Amino acid sequence: MTETRSPRKVLILGALSAMAAATARRLAAQGAEFVLTGRKADALEREANDLKARGAGSVSIQVIDLLETSRCDAVMDLAVEAMGGLDTVLVFYGILGDQAQAETDPQEAERIIAVNYSSAVHWVMAAARALEAHAGSSGVLLTASSVAGDRGRRSNFVYGSAKAGLSVLMQGLAHKWAAQDNAPRAVNLKLGFVDTPMTDGIEKGGPLWAKPDDIAAIAERALVKGGPNVYAPWFWRFIMLAIRVTPFFVFNKVNL
Repeated sequence: MTETRSPRKVLILGALSAMAAATARRLAAQGAEFVLTGRKADALEREANDLKARGAGSVSIQVIDLLETSRCDAVMDLAVEAMGGLDTVLVFYGILGDQAQAETDPQEAERIIAVNYSSAVHWVMAAARALEAHAGSSGVLLTASSVAGDRGRRSNFVYGSAKAGLSVLMQGLAHKWAAQDNAPRAVNLKLGFVDTPMTDGIEKGGPLWAKPDDIAAIAERALVKGGPNVYAPWFWRFIMLAIRVTPFFVFNKVNL
């Protein structure tokens, strides 16, 4: 007999990203409950209404700038109260930033690091504490990182360094939980090229580009099993392996 589980109780940090919204739609069809966070109240309300129409058990919103890390534990408590528990946390926010500007403007470099890594540390650790307390082995913490963190490249090494930090954080958390009984799971999606508003300034096309719903399907599967690192789509594992093992005297001649 196939074991079924109760619908998930999901907190989404960065619910207005295209990938988060696509993932939420899939979970709503399974009757999941949600707390959605983001900076735009009207957009969150529209997203909440859409998820309810798709079958979500309940949807609450929390308007917040996720750089406000002093509110991490309060948001976790709010999610537990709103849904009567918490077993799934999705961290889907981030920015690409401007690499060229970051090389001459410390504030731009700091912005990239703050959004993609230093604020995420606070949210990940708060989520870990909440899942340990309220979900145990049924809990899952999933983050959206990037293959840019696999090797520093001249085109985006500030962004890449932040995503590398997030990936190592999640690997360490997964290692911690692997040694514990009744512990949650930590899953880190390493994203390749995804056609979203965040990548509007990049020329798109070709087989390497995924759509938000492609990533949502991978995230949905990863919530059930897999990790701690899941390349999304799968073929990026082999692309990045080749990039990582390329000797520097060859790598330095390639414009990446």
